Amino acid sequence: MTILVTGGAGFIGGNFVLDWLASQNETIVNLDALTYAGNLETLQSLRQDARHVFVHGDIGDSERISALLREHRPRAIVNFAAESHVDRSIHGPGDFIHTNIVGTFNLLECAREYWNGLEGGEREAFRFLHVSTDEVYGSLSAEDPPFAETNRYEPNSPYSASKAASDHLVRAWHHTYGLPVLTTNCSNNYGPYHFPEKLIPLVILNALAGRPLPIYGDGQQVRDWLYVKDHCSAIRRVLDAGRPGETYNVGGWNEKANLDVVRTICAILDELRPRDDGKAYQEQIRFVDDRPGHDRRYAIDARKLERELGWRPAETFDSGIRKTVEWYLSNSKWIAHVSDGSYRDWLNKQYG
Repeated sequence: MTILVTGGAGFIGGNFVLDWLASQNETIVNLDALTYAGNLETLQSLRQDARHVFVHGDIGDSERISALLREHRPRAIVNFAAESHVDRSIHGPGDFIHTNIVGTFNLLECAREYWNGLEGGEREAFRFLHVSTDEVYGSLSAEDPPFAETNRYEPNSPYSASKAASDHLVRAWHHTYGLPVLTTNCSNNYGPYHFPEKLIPLVILNALAGRPLPIYGDGQQVRDWLYVKDHCSAIRRVLDAGRPGETYNVGGWNEKANLDVVRTICAILDELRPRDDGKAYQEQIRFVDDRPGHDRRYAIDARKLERELGWRPAETFDSGIRKTVEWYLSNSKWIAHVSDGSYRDWLNKQYG
């Protein structure tokens, strides 16, 4: 048995591949374009594992995908491949349109052709699982209930608009062509192997380097924080038992303001890696101009996933964020290799 994973060298995809092969004896064909956030060092432990077949390629390459499907005959496709950083989408939306919309279309068409050629039990068992985000739902006020699967889409950034479009394509390919799809919309992920442009790894690494800890606006933007390995377990559960055509929201039940997240990280670093001068890491916090169209609050109602499939996250925010900080303290080599010159140039452009 085999599954095809796209974007499996990125943050969530890489964690999924590692966790899958740690608990399953089923081959993964891993297709990744290795853009700035894709990193094969994340998968270093699998170099000699015959169950991991890595292919350098893009989901927009229909010939490559069709050839992989014919050769490996996977029972499922799990699509993590996406441009996913809001700030980058504001500076350059074209890449997000190309990958998240056109790429998903290409992948769906290849999957549809492949699925139509299957027969009997193989056709019945095939699944296309599309990994998406809570940002497609827009922004919540402090009094609003969390996003449910029935919330209408109101994306506010080029990134979330491109992901919303891809979700609509996945839904349409199910209702028009019968393709057995599943969609998951997750809240903010954090954990090991996170590319250090996102808030949590950025704060950890800047703190250790003595650099400012940039926080947009007043720091009161609220997110529901989901430990990445909990997200991976939810995807495995949806792939195993989800109903074709359904959407499942995946959340951590951990709403935190960005400023509180940063202060928590600082407190853990004060304990585990205190500053040489004895001062608190919180002194490095700096507020910067808010980004355009910054959504105020996201929150996920994950009760459907719990009610229908019995899934809940294993980590609290306190346990997950401590594991995350400890991982970054123990993996300086991985960090150094992803924090190359182009990444530092981007940070200077974004935060000055």
